[in-house]
Amino acid sequence: MKKYRMYVQGMTCSGCEKHVATALEGIGAVNIEASFRRNEATFELPDDVDINTAQKAINETRYQPGDAQVLESHDAPVMGNEGDYDFLIIGSGGAAFAAAIQAVEHGAKVAMIERGTVGGTCVNIGCIPSKTLLRAGEINHLAKINPFFGLATSAKTVDLEQLVKQKDELVAEMREQKYEHLIGEYGFELIRGEAKFIDEKTVEVGGRKLTAKRFLIATGARPSVPDIPGLKDVHYLTSTSLLDLKHLPKTLSVIGSGYIAMELGQLFHNLGSEVTLLQRSPRILKEYDPEISEAVTKAMTEQGITLITGVTYERIEANGNVKQVHISVNGEKKVIKAEQLLIATGRKPNTEALDLSAANVKVGAKGEIVVDDLLKTSNPRIYAAGDVTMGPQFVYVAAYEGRIAADNAIGSLEKKVNLEAVPGVTFTSPSIATVGLTEEQAKAKGYEVITSVLPLDSVPRALVNRETTGVFKLVADSKSLKLLGVHIVSENAGDVIYAATLAVKFGLTVEDLRESLAPYLTMAEGLKLAALTFNKDVSKLSCCAG
Repeated sequence: MKKYRMYVQGMTCSGCEKHVATALEGIGAVNIEASFRRNEATFELPDDVDINTAQKAINETRYQPGDAQVLESHDAPVMGNEGDYDFLIIGSGGAAFAAAIQAVEHGAKVAMIERGTVGGTCVNIGCIPSKTLLRAGEINHLAKINPFFGLATSAKTVDLEQLVKQKDELVAEMREQKYEHLIGEYGFELIRGEAKFIDEKTVEVGGRKLTAKRFLIATGARPSVPDIPGLKDVHYLTSTSLLDLKHLPKTLSVIGSGYIAMELGQLFHNLGSEVTLLQRSPRILKEYDPEISEAVTKAMTEQGITLITGVTYERIEANGNVKQVHISVNGEKKVIKAEQLLIATGRKPNTEALDLSAANVKVGAKGEIVVDDLLKTSNPRIYAAGDVTMGPQFVYVAAYEGRIAADNAIGSLEKKVNLEAVPGVTFTSPSIATVGLTEEQAKAKGYEVITSVLPLDSVPRALVNRETTGVFKLVADSKSLKLLGVHIVSENAGDVIYAATLAVKFGLTVEDLRESLAPYLTMAEGLKLAALTFNKDVSKLSCCAG
């Protein structure tokens, strides 16, 4: 068999991809992947089938075949030929486990190296612990303040130590079920210790030298700490240590206003702390559309969280148990005082201990591992996936990349990573969800753009909830009316965004949304209402957009 990549013009949707795949299957092609977004198809042909036959088959489907290139072909690793393992994985988070499971299913002998706690960031110190505490905070906040007359609710003082204990129990249970248990279930080996490359095909762990035919680096990332004068001399918290506090601080200052800062700041506000968010840029969530930033700013301010933007940090110092952040805003000097200080200014990759230069693996300016669209590093033996590459910092992206890395490293499938439709969710209240291009990004890519902005008070679900601060924004190509991006601030925005992700991924149009039935009194109806808003005033429509 020979593997090819062929450029194919004329595909516009997933249905077109199926037509091309069917045509190729008809001439004996296997392992077919067609992509209308990349205008290409990859496939394998028996040696006795000429590539011209494939081009003719595609042409008969009324698509336009272009040049084809033969892709490098690898034999699947066979244990005993080269190294102690077929696939050696450094790290044990979402990318690592997804890769290990996929590699085992390819028949490889796999080992995983972990220097600390199995499971990585998400289950141990990220998604799981923060989201269960966020839910606790929401309940406490609604108990103190609810929007309905006639409901007498109240909340007592929060016992943070009990909440953290319950959180830790959940984390331990999920780590055991979703990570540790799977090691025996799938039969790969766990090696404890710090991994360091000796050469391009060897790592050392605790004095033991291990070789492998292929490697995957999936060591993740950790909180990044900015260079602010005096910070290193002051006790501060990161996203990891904040979630282990046993006593609720009366006041909390947060440096940063990205998704981690927003979630954790609101969490402690809802538990009862007085919270101030500090941000260098003129607006929070600066990479989002302005309408999203405005809606979130309004919501946070209404809830009583103090937001200070356009900050220049001069120095940080401690006065007893009080942390003092000296700042300048528009030339005016201020001092922000708080019992606790949280640093939430992004994350940095865990690469320092690996000695990547010994393995001829290139890193970027931030220490991130540089990979191509097959997740291969500058060393063709070594792949990298997840947060260590500093791509989208989501566990589901890491798991997706881990599977692709294993398919390519062990299965020789030459799969390309496609991150054109990655949903992102910030679990504040209201929550923030986005997928695809912002208006600015779409224009930068050369699209002629039309947008629809629907305030949340036009969505019936928000009205009955009596929570109407938020927005739906759709970004579309003015020529084809294909959806390019969807951005939402609302309750349950994270649940709604999956439907929007499918719409963006598979090239649905504004008209497709208009003609689809949306269940009444759901937040998802906002997608249809926002689509109608392109050419109608939805405030003048009856219920159910009739």
